[in-house]
Amino acid sequence: MLKATLKSVLSRKLRLVLSGLAVVLGVMFVSGSFVLTDTLDRSFKSLFTTIYSDVDVQVAVKPKVGSGEPDQALAGTLTGDDLAKVKSVAGVGRVVGDVVGSARPVGENGKVITTSGAPRLGTAWRDGGQEQLREGRAPQRDDEVAVSAYLAKTGGFSVGEQISLITLEPKKTFTVSGVFGYPGGRDSLGGELTTAFTEAAAQRLLLGQPGAFSSITAAAAPGVAEDVLRQRVQDKLGDAYQVKTGEQLSKDSADQIGEGLSFFNYILLGFAGIALFVGIFIILNTFSIIVAQRTRELALLRAMGASRRQMVGTVVLEAVVIGLIASVVGLGAGIGVGALLANIFSTLGGGSLRLEGISVPPSAVISAFAVGIVVTVLAAVLPALRASRIPPVAAMREAATPDRPLTRPTIAGAALTTAAAGLLWYGFAEGALWFIMSGLLVSFVGVALLTPLISRPVVSVIGKLLSWSMPGTLGRRNSARNPRRTAITAAALMVGIALITGVSVVLTSATTSITKVAEGQVKSDLIVAGEGGGPEGNATFQPARLEEVARTPGVDTSFGWYADRILVDGKPQFGIAVTDVPVMQKQFGLSAKEGAFTALAEGTLALDEESAKTLNLKPGSTVSVQTTKGEARSYTVGFVYAKNNVLVNAIVLPVGAAKQFRLEQLETVFVQVEPGVSVQDVQKRVEPLFADNPEITVQDRSAFVKQQASQLDTVLLMIQILLALAILIAVLGVINTLALSVIERTRELGLLRAIGMRRAQVMRMITVESVVISVFGALLGLGVGTALGIGAVRALKDEGFTDLGIPWAQLGSYLLIAALIGVVAAILPAIRAARLNVLQAISYE
Repeated sequence: MLKATLKSVLSRKLRLVLSGLAVVLGVMFVSGSFVLTDTLDRSFKSLFTTIYSDVDVQVAVKPKVGSGEPDQALAGTLTGDDLAKVKSVAGVGRVVGDVVGSARPVGENGKVITTSGAPRLGTAWRDGGQEQLREGRAPQRDDEVAVSAYLAKTGGFSVGEQISLITLEPKKTFTVSGVFGYPGGRDSLGGELTTAFTEAAAQRLLLGQPGAFSSITAAAAPGVAEDVLRQRVQDKLGDAYQVKTGEQLSKDSADQIGEGLSFFNYILLGFAGIALFVGIFIILNTFSIIVAQRTRELALLRAMGASRRQMVGTVVLEAVVIGLIASVVGLGAGIGVGALLANIFSTLGGGSLRLEGISVPPSAVISAFAVGIVVTVLAAVLPALRASRIPPVAAMREAATPDRPLTRPTIAGAALTTAAAGLLWYGFAEGALWFIMSGLLVSFVGVALLTPLISRPVVSVIGKLLSWSMPGTLGRRNSARNPRRTAITAAALMVGIALITGVSVVLTSATTSITKVAEGQVKSDLIVAGEGGGPEGNATFQPARLEEVARTPGVDTSFGWYADRILVDGKPQFGIAVTDVPVMQKQFGLSAKEGAFTALAEGTLALDEESAKTLNLKPGSTVSVQTTKGEARSYTVGFVYAKNNVLVNAIVLPVGAAKQFRLEQLETVFVQVEPGVSVQDVQKRVEPLFADNPEITVQDRSAFVKQQASQLDTVLLMIQILLALAILIAVLGVINTLALSVIERTRELGLLRAIGMRRAQVMRMITVESVVISVFGALLGLGVGTALGIGAVRALKDEGFTDLGIPWAQLGSYLLIAALIGVVAAILPAIRAARLNVLQAISYE
């Protein structure tokens, strides 16, 4: 039996390739994910080791609100007294005060230069550091800067030219005095854009405090261990300071990056799981067709004495062989894809992230073979059991097998679909991710089992649109005559389109909700805000600009807010310090739920009813609020305002609290113009006030809302790209089904050619069959995805999804894409069918 099975597998190479291709793609994604994250993880560890190679001990202010802020330097500053204390510690060698903050360079086009996630840093130039001058000299005056080689190349700056920078102060122009690089010929350490100022300029522009330092770096004297020096410095300064060795800093930074890479890996593995799930449908369909084609062969084996166990074994063994080969090929492809993505990732950072060589972790190898073989074998179990039930008398019949009743799969599908609805309802209601994922998987299986029941009538209706000729009519009938096969093939395409459709419905609903909320609850005519400050956080501007806006002719009322993360009774919250609470109440249409809506005096705060419920607070309650700077202080709840979808989970503090925020700079200003005054005219008067800060835009309400909502378009595009893999595998499924169907119907096709059907007509017949199956799968996906999206929106009603939005244009485009997929998928099978030798096809058994 072993020899017979292996000979059967190797004698049908096309079948082997088609059945293994879906597994190859799934395994490629899984193994490639592990190769990519392992390579990046080792590369970042090496990077941080390099960054902190000249650091023995570093001192910083201990963060009071969380850690990992976009610009940790602004969480607290050190003074000259702190520097003197560190210098006085026994065993200390060279001591340097560091100044690090955010400095965003402006390009020739007047726009701020962006990066692919790396920070845009400003520092104080230090002789003897890692920076190595390549051209010019170090900055000597406060209007001079040195720039990294990567920034010089990115922005086209050279020594002697002017460069504009945005710091804590508005845009200022400096002269480039020098260009520097890093050891090993690097233009940057990790794709960051770095500008070096004089110490005095850096302290004023980056920290806003003359004589301040963001950290202090100390070198150990000869013979003094880093750990010993760290402990001495800690004892000298006390617990309010954070003292770490270079090794600790390197490890902490690498661990933080590792957490991000782990999340990235989970996303990739999630989509790999989707790809494999789609692949199961294809493999199941493939083996079902194979068993049907080999009915006489398997029945002859039964007639010769093979037991049912051996029959199951022969099909499962074939699956193991296919899974093993697919796993090897998929692992090789995964290594290549992982290496390619790692190099792309490095290139996005200007090539500054040096890869530590591509390695294959054990997890990639184990997952490749475990996934490839297990998935293939599981998908082949049902066809194997079916093969074991073939009676020996079937050896004397034609190869085709009669249709079986659909009662059992229909009942099972109805039960699974009902169970999936329950899982999804609970998952969305409770925010339980595992219930949502389980509900999705079960719903797809349930719908797939129900699909054969509806495939014949639906496919017939779809086919009538394409059956204007005899080849079209035959193609329609071919797609409808085996409902199980058509259903499984369509189900593979359904999964990908259903997921994209569901996400599209949710994001469209979010956009619609944002627009409706803004139109109904925001009365502001103009909004002044940053376009997004990148890795440094949101763009901000000087508080004095609000006063200038308020004095602008045509402005009726205006207010702004400062924003930061805070701790309320030890719990992380989003805090805003509002310049004028009554004006905010008027422009946002806020209403008091408990207490009276008044201006906030010092020591009082306000919050929405949901936050009050979560924190168990009411008017008169006392809470402890810890801001980024300063000590924790007690606040009394002044009033609780009714739920408002503009201020969601925001703790409103008096404007004086902004002095203890990470940045005492405004993040957003809202303006209402005088009645009868043109909003566009006022906008033209306000815009010049922010001409020196290209990060800040002045927009009317509709433009601002459109900008906020457009961010969701990027999310949708990313998800569509990732889910395209699942659709690609589904296309392979259609090709697979048609190709094996052509093999199965070789004699039938030969007879059609013998009675006069031309090659072009044969190709048209196969194409119609493919298009009908693809459109059927797309309609299933659109229906299931829309239902899932509507369910998610309804369940998330309390989270701000106030309106349901159906993206009809996108759904129509998905249907057209499915029809195109059908045409593309039919090309190879149609060519094969048209090239059949008529005489050989007629005599084919």
